[in-house]
Amino acid sequence: MTGGVMDRLLGEAGAAPVAAAAEAEADEEADPPAADSPTPQVSQRRDPHPSRMQMPKGNPLLLSCTLQELLARDTVQVELIPGKKGLFLKHVEYEVSSQRFKSSVYRRYNDFVVFHEMLLQKFPYRMVPALPPKRVLGADREFIEARRRALRRFINLVARHPPFSEDVALRLFLSFSGPDVQNKLKESAQCVGDEFMNCKLAPRAKDFLPADIQTQFAVSRELIRNIYNSFHKLRDRAERIASRAIDNAADLLIFGKELSALGSDTTPLPSWASLNSSTWGSLKQALKGLSVEFALLADKAAQQGKQEENDVVEKLNLFLDLLQSYKDLCERHEKGVLHKHQRALHKYSLMKRQMLSAAVQSREPESVEQLESRIVEENAIQTMELRSYFSLYCLHQETQLVHAYLPLTSHILGAFVNSQIQGHKEMSKVWNDLQPKLSCLFAGPSSSLLPPGPPQDGRSSH
Repeated sequence: MTGGVMDRLLGEAGAAPVAAAAEAEADEEADPPAADSPTPQVSQRRDPHPSRMQMPKGNPLLLSCTLQELLARDTVQVELIPGKKGLFLKHVEYEVSSQRFKSSVYRRYNDFVVFHEMLLQKFPYRMVPALPPKRVLGADREFIEARRRALRRFINLVARHPPFSEDVALRLFLSFSGPDVQNKLKESAQCVGDEFMNCKLAPRAKDFLPADIQTQFAVSRELIRNIYNSFHKLRDRAERIASRAIDNAADLLIFGKELSALGSDTTPLPSWASLNSSTWGSLKQALKGLSVEFALLADKAAQQGKQEENDVVEKLNLFLDLLQSYKDLCERHEKGVLHKHQRALHKYSLMKRQMLSAAVQSREPESVEQLESRIVEENAIQTMELRSYFSLYCLHQETQLVHAYLPLTSHILGAFVNSQIQGHKEMSKVWNDLQPKLSCLFAGPSSSLLPPGPPQDGRSSH
């Protein structure tokens, strides 16, 4: 596994100023977006980006992107910039830096909210990752850091998503440095319509779908649900492993400090213990010197824990965010598109029965307004049916995208194994360097003890 792949997975950066940001979070969720997101007007279509209007070569249903190609699309950093604005209100800004656009802009949490709404409005049939939750009653250091990481995962998944990466909203969010990015995003979405309206393939989506698309959808959904459950458990265990390494570091540091405190004790020996005063003095001197090695051990353990948080836990969270967005998309498909389609078909059948009843009863000819109304209803039903097929078309592609991310598993496992090997190797060296220093603890004129030797592979002689 190459280091370059792991570096691009999330665009890791140095630790952010979380402590200062913890005090500046109170109004972040208190301020809602400036205004409701605009609803695209169907009657006013605007030509989308030229690259989205081009016909794909070959079978347009099939995606050919690999994990390496997805990661190469962009790497976005999200860092905290705590600050104050106004006399009383405080909030946190994020510095969002894109390698692709060679840009660095400042964004607030509510800017992410508006951008997320624009994505759902323009791409209702695609995997739009969820944003981390709001928090009204302030925030502590852990919450702020967790939300920064979640926002970074969100924007990297979006920046690497094939349709999203070519949309003007992403370019605005990552590169627009004006004073009001929220209104700029909303203006860009006015009168544009969603992906169904802007895709030339949408009316013919049914022609590209396999005959057993519903069966494939059910099987894929069950498979990804199982993968999600397994990765969720892996993430939880990886978190515990990393947390234990950090706790071990704290324990080792305290252990060394206590040895140092014991060696620095200046309490005089009682008279009846004066015969052993020289021995105790040697022991104290030796114990005092051991704190350096234990501090080094603590540092190595902490480094291993932090590395596993960044290279293992965070990558597992990235993949879980992707899988969760797929699950959300499936629910939107079933509860939204299919439900509306069924209601439209039911309404259409009622309309047909009314027409048949009117014909049997030889009613008067319908007025022009009634005929136009029925034509509009039939067109709406036909559009809903086309949207249903286009939703399945997009679901098929999003399923392929999830599978393109599956090789991420090998990178995560490789990072975990390498971290364990490196961490144990470095700590083993410190332990081995520490062992010779223990000999002075067993020295003395009346000592009959010897320092323990190295382990003998579990074998003992009798």
